[in-house]
Amino acid sequence: MAPAEILSGKIVSGQVRDRLKQQVVEMTEKFPGFRPGLAILQVGNRDDSNLYINMKLKAAAEIGISANHIKLPNTATEADVLKCIASLNADPAVHGFIVQLPLDSNKPINTEKITNAVAPEKDVDGLSSINAGKLSRGDLGDCFIPCTPKGCMELIRQTGVQVAGKRAVVIGRSKIVGAPMHDLLLWNNATVTTCHSKTSTLAEEVGKADILVVAAGRAEMVKGEWIKPGAIVIDCGINHVPDSTKASGKRVVGDVAYNSAKEKASFITPVPGGVGPMTERHLMQSTVESAQRFLEKFQPGKWTIQYNQLTLQMPVPSDIEISKSCMPKPIEQVAKEVGLFPDEVELYGQTKAKIQLSVLKRLQNQPDGKYVVVTGITPTPLGEGKSTTTVGLVQALGAHLHQNVFACVRQPSQGPTFGIKGGAAGGGYCQVVPMEEFNLHLTGDIHAITAANNLVAAAIDARIFHELTQSDQALYNRLVPSVNGVRKFSDIQIRRLQKLGINKTDPMALTKEEINAFVRLDIDPATITWQRVLDTNDRFLRKITIGQSVTEKGFTRTAQFDITVSSEIMAVLALADGLDDMKKRFGRMVVASSKKGQPVTADDLGVTGALAVLMKDAVKPNLMQTLEGTPVFVHAGPFANIAHGNSSVLADKIALKLVGKDGFVVTEAGFGADIGMEKFFNIKCRYSGLRPHVVVLVATVRALKMHGGGPAVTAGVPLPKEYTEENLQLVAKGCSNLNKQIQNARMFGVPVVVAVNAFKTDTKAELALVVQHAKEAGAFDAVECTHWAEGGKGALALARAVQRASQAPSNFRFLYNVELPVVDKIRLIAQQVYGARDIELLPEAQEKVALYTKQGFGNLPICMAKTHLSLSHDPEQKGAPTGFVLPIRDIRASVGAGFLYPLVGTMSTMPGLPTRPCFYDIDLDSVSGEVNGLF
Repeated sequence: MAPAEILSGKIVSGQVRDRLKQQVVEMTEKFPGFRPGLAILQVGNRDDSNLYINMKLKAAAEIGISANHIKLPNTATEADVLKCIASLNADPAVHGFIVQLPLDSNKPINTEKITNAVAPEKDVDGLSSINAGKLSRGDLGDCFIPCTPKGCMELIRQTGVQVAGKRAVVIGRSKIVGAPMHDLLLWNNATVTTCHSKTSTLAEEVGKADILVVAAGRAEMVKGEWIKPGAIVIDCGINHVPDSTKASGKRVVGDVAYNSAKEKASFITPVPGGVGPMTERHLMQSTVESAQRFLEKFQPGKWTIQYNQLTLQMPVPSDIEISKSCMPKPIEQVAKEVGLFPDEVELYGQTKAKIQLSVLKRLQNQPDGKYVVVTGITPTPLGEGKSTTTVGLVQALGAHLHQNVFACVRQPSQGPTFGIKGGAAGGGYCQVVPMEEFNLHLTGDIHAITAANNLVAAAIDARIFHELTQSDQALYNRLVPSVNGVRKFSDIQIRRLQKLGINKTDPMALTKEEINAFVRLDIDPATITWQRVLDTNDRFLRKITIGQSVTEKGFTRTAQFDITVSSEIMAVLALADGLDDMKKRFGRMVVASSKKGQPVTADDLGVTGALAVLMKDAVKPNLMQTLEGTPVFVHAGPFANIAHGNSSVLADKIALKLVGKDGFVVTEAGFGADIGMEKFFNIKCRYSGLRPHVVVLVATVRALKMHGGGPAVTAGVPLPKEYTEENLQLVAKGCSNLNKQIQNARMFGVPVVVAVNAFKTDTKAELALVVQHAKEAGAFDAVECTHWAEGGKGALALARAVQRASQAPSNFRFLYNVELPVVDKIRLIAQQVYGARDIELLPEAQEKVALYTKQGFGNLPICMAKTHLSLSHDPEQKGAPTGFVLPIRDIRASVGAGFLYPLVGTMSTMPGLPTRPCFYDIDLDSVSGEVNGLF
C-alpha cells in the first residue's frame, strides 16, 4: 500500500486565508467604512498566551480584520472580567470575541462562567454552552463551532471522501475538540464513536475507523498497526518528547505514531503543520462569518418589525383610554427593529429612549428615504388634526403597507397640556404612546432648555450689576483670577479677545485700554431681548420687575417670562445638526446690544460651554412608538410663530438614514401651511440641506365652513349647528383657503396630497366636494381619511397617494434668496404666501432693519410671527383675503438659531390659563400610579 497523502494545514489554511481576504474586500466595498472586528481578552501575562495572541493578531491583519487585544492584569477579579465582557458584547464594532485561556489571575475565577458570558453571536471560539448545545442538536447554521474541529472538517473535505455513511472514531472528549468533533461528524451523517484514555478496547475501535480524529494529548498514543488500511487520520495532538539531536533537546510529535501510521492511512495530517494552522485560520473564518451575519441582521433599511393589532371600538373611547389599552413594545425592541445598535440607545424606562448622534456617522454613506411634511389649511382654534394625520399616515405606511417609516414630531409644551389645548400625541386610534409620557416630562429636554435659558438670563443681569459696582481692575481680577500664582485665560475668554482684535494670550500683557474693552460688555438694559422662561402658562409673569431685593442696590428693571418653547435655545436645538453646531449656535445668540450698538452674545457672557453641558443630552432625539408599533422620533418643540415650528433637523436626518432609500419619514410643521410649512421650506430645509418629496395638506369640513363665513369656533363651546348640519355652500366658499394653501405648497415645487380629515358630523357630499375642489386647485391627489376612528386602516388611501406622489417630480425651490434686503424678503412672504398687497414697517421695525443690517444679520432667513388663525394679520379675516397691507410692528433676531422674526400684529409669548384649565381632568391613581383623565 502506498504511503498516505499528506494533508498540509499550511496549504489549506492559505487557501482559506485568500478566500477570507476576498470576502472582507467585498464587505468593505458594499459597506464603506465597515471592517470585521475581533476582540481578544487576556487576563495576566503568560508567555504562551502572548505567543498565541500575537499569532492571531497577525492572522487577522493578513485578512483585513480589525483586531483588538484587551489585556487585564493578573489582579483582575471575576467581576472585572465580566464587566469587560459585557462592554465587548455591547460593542457593535466587535463581531468575534474570544477569551484567551487559561485565565492567569491570582483571584479565583470560574472559567465556565466567563466563557458563557460571551454573547453567543460573538462566541467565535464556540465555547459557550449555548453554542455547544446548538451544535449537539444539529443547528449547524445557527451556531459557532470550535475552531479546531472546524479545521479538521475542512481537512477531511480536502480528501474528497464523503463523510456520510462512514465510521468515525474520535479519541478525546474535551469541550474544545473531542465533544464538538463528535457532534460535527455525527451531523455530517457519519456513524461516530467517541473513545478516550479509559476505553479498554481502544485499538479495536481505532481499527474500525474510516475516519480517525485524535485529540487525547498523549504523545504517539495511537500506533500505526491499529489503523484501518485506507483510513483518514487527523492528528490534533501537540506534544514534546526528548530528542538529543535537537538543539532544544526535544521535538514536537502528535498523538499518532506518524511514521508507522502513514504506511496504513490514505490521508494523514503531520505534526506540526497539519491541524495547527487550520485552527487559527478558522477562528478568522468564524469572525468573518459573524460579521456577515451582523450585516445581514443590521443591514441599513432592512427592518423586521412587529406591529400591534388595534381592537377598534365604536363609539371611539377617550384618547387616554385608548392609550392605556395599548401594550407598547419595549423600546429597546423598537430600536433593534429599526436597525439601531445597543450602544446607540439610552433607555429612559421601558417606553422611551434617547438615540446617540453617532448613528449618523455610522450611516453616513446610506441613501436617504422619502421626506414628507404634513401641514394644514388655516385652522380653527380647535386644530384640524395634523398630528393625528401624521400618526395615521405612518401607521398606514408601516403596519398596513409594510414600508419602513418614521414619524418625526415635536415635543409638546406643558403649558398647553395643562392649559386649554391639552396634549399633542395625536388622537383616537392614531397616537404616540404612552400619551402621558409623551405629554409630560418625556426625557426632560424642555426642563434642560428652561435651565439653560435662565442661566443666560441670570448671567446678563449679574454682569450688568458687577460692571456697575466694580472698577475695571476688580472685574479683571475676578474674571481672570490668579490660581497658585498663575493667571490664565479660558478658551471662551480667548475667543472674546480675538473678537476685540486683541491677539494676546498672556493675561499680564493687556494694556489698561484692552482690559477695559475685555471686561466691559456695557449692556444697554433697554436692548435686552433675552427673557426668563417657564414651561407653564402663567399670565401674571408677562410683565415683572426684577432686582427689588436690597442686595441688588436699587438696580431694578422691567422684564418678563416667556414660555419655554419660545426660547431661542429651543430653536437652536431644532436646527442644529450636531453637538458642535449646537455649541457654535449658542455662542452666536445675541442677548442685547451694548451702549455703542454692538451685539452682545452668549459667548461674550462666557456661558456657551455651560449651555452645551446643560444641553448635551437634550440634543439626542427621543424614540417612542405609535399605537400600531411604528417608530417615532419626538424631538424639540419650537413655537410656530416667533420660531419655525418644526421638530429637529437631527431627528429627521437620523430617521431618513434608518428607513433606507425606499422608506418614508413623515414630519409635521406647526399651524397652517402659510406659517409652519413656509418656515419648514425656507428655514429648516435651508439649514438642513434636506429636500422634501411630498406635502400632505390636512383640511376639514369644519375649518372650511368657518372660512366660508360660518360662526366663530371657540374652544370649550359647543359648535353652532352650521358645523353639525350639511351646508355645501359654506364648504364651497371656504375652499378659497384650501386653494390658496395648495398654491402655497406648489409654489415651492413639491407635489401636494390633500388629506380630508373626516369628522362624524361631515356628510359624504361635503367630503366629496372638498376632494373635488382640491384636485381642481392642483393637488396631486385628495383623499378622505378616517384614521381617527380606524387607525392606520383609515389612512390607507392617503398612504397610497403619498407613495405615488413621492415618485412624481419634485423641483423644490426656496421662495427667496437670503442675500436680498430684509424688507424685500418680508414683502415676498407677505405677497406670495399671505396674499397681501404690501407691507408697512412701523418705526420700531424700521429701526431694527437698520440695526440688524448694520450688525451683519441682514442675510438671515425670515421667520414671520403672526396669527395662525388667518392668512392675514387679522384673525377675524377668514378665507383667502387679498389687498391688505401687512403691518410689521417690530423685528427681533434669533441669531444663534439663524433667523430674524418680524412681529405682525400683537401676540403673547406667555399664554394664560383659561377659567377651566385641562388640569381639572387630570389625576393620578395613588394605588396603581396610573395617570387618569384627559390630555
